[in-house]
Amino acid sequence: MKSDTRDAAIRRLSRIEGQVRGVSKMVSDDRYCIDVIRQVQAIKAALAGLEHTILDDHIATCVDEALTGSDVTERRDKVEELVAVLGGRKK
Repeated sequence: MKSDTRDAAIRRLSRIEGQVRGVSKMVSDDRYCIDVIRQVQAIKAALAGLEHTILDDHIATCVDEALTGSDVTERRDKVEELVAVLGGRKK
């Protein structure tokens, strides 16, 4: 992972961690359900954004390296890995 992507991911994860703590407090304080749900949706959106950022970095680094390299098995593995993760399956 590129260092700027790693730094951005860590910052984003810190924000998400704060959001999760906030939702936990909302539940403990018996806050209005819809307000809690909206915050959960915001967390899910933040996680989806993080996933997209990491996936883009993976394609630009690991996958690109495999595709431009000479190891056919590594190329196949990286493509299968991407298909699995994008399809929601475990490889």
